[in-house]
Amino acid sequence: MEVNRAEVVAQVAAAFETYERALVDNDIDMMNALFWDTPETVRYGIAEVQLGSDAIRAWRQTCEAVPRSRRLLRTVVTAFGADFATVSTEFASDATPLLGRQMQTWARVGTQADPCGGWKIVAAHVSVIPAPNER
Repeated sequence: MEVNRAEVVAQVAAAFETYERALVDNDIDMMNALFWDTPETVRYGIAEVQLGSDAIRAWRQTCEAVPRSRRLLRTVVTAFGADFATVSTEFASDATPLLGRQMQTWARVGTQADPCGGWKIVAAHVSVIPAPNER
């Protein structure tokens, strides 16, 4: 299996940027469109768990929007072959002294007509820790 083919990394990075823009803009429809629409999709949030795309969509309707001051730190995209990748990033904002960590598993399970050419988030995990002093 080929790791980090440049065109696949670029596709997933673009899909991740689309998701991040939707997150900061609180574009719920786009965020939902970028998650795989299936009961197998999992999202572990900071203080909650969503099992299945229905649960993720229901949670999005009630959750608080992320701060507009959100900024990403040390984002890493790793692609495995042509249809599978992970995105790991840290995030910070003016709203909290905590350091956020976010991991997403992306797979090409959709169609070319999808917003990001078939790339969908199939699993996600978000957590926060005290920010290290050196940041």
